[in-house]
Amino acid sequence: MPELPEVETTRRGLAPHLEGRRVHGVILRRPDLRWPIPAEIAALLPGQAIDGVRRRAKYLLLDTAIGSALLHLGMSGSLRVLPGDTPVRAHDHVDISLDNGRLLRFNDPRRFGSLLWQPAGETHELLAGLGPEPLDDEFNGDYLFQRSRGRSASVKTFLMDQGIVVGVGNIYAAESLFMAGINPLREAGRISRERYQRLATAVKQILGHAITRGGTTLRDFINPDGAPGYFEQELLVYGRDGQPCRQCGRPLRHATIGQRASVWCGHCQR
Repeated sequence: MPELPEVETTRRGLAPHLEGRRVHGVILRRPDLRWPIPAEIAALLPGQAIDGVRRRAKYLLLDTAIGSALLHLGMSGSLRVLPGDTPVRAHDHVDISLDNGRLLRFNDPRRFGSLLWQPAGETHELLAGLGPEPLDDEFNGDYLFQRSRGRSASVKTFLMDQGIVVGVGNIYAAESLFMAGINPLREAGRISRERYQRLATAVKQILGHAITRGGTTLRDFINPDGAPGYFEQELLVYGRDGQPCRQCGRPLRHATIGQRASVWCGHCQR
């Protein structure tokens, strides 16, 4: 599933083409994706100007004066800005046409993505209760230390809890814990404030670098311009079970943590 850097890369690729443009029309080639597509998308979006393209966690929001189209890429979704006469391919489920003759096309072979509606002034239930963005100042070591007190869950499970911090999925949690030198199996409540400071810094550095490199190309994800991300070739632990640690040379360990595959170095991460 595309993680935060992939979604942010998509947002940055789309924003210059969408912001300030007016929606001309909406074509829905099916009534649902993961969930039914609300009637407001086709009824209210045409005629509205797109004031901004935002990201909240792994969701993209196309903001207008009356509300926001809320998009999630799911496992295999992709968004493209294309000429209006571009032929329709298999799995091209949604077109949002613009006043300049171009269109935003949502392709999703597995249909785990979503297109929903958030009225102006409201917060969609999927966004309610989410933790802070990991790149915001609010997310820091003091915050993690306070939220972790009394928690017996593993620190990796804690870090991937969307109520604690949004958008830190399996790949970037593994890489951040490695950079911070923290064993993913450690209980969240038994980690010191100082170590959480290192972890918060690592999360920001890992995600920031991944965004500048275009995200991680895994499975079906490619960027809005059709170019792949490049961060995958720089991964230090994720997907490298049994291979030598790039810091100490010892074989990396593997376990399932919270139903997710986890790889770490037993020597460098304590």
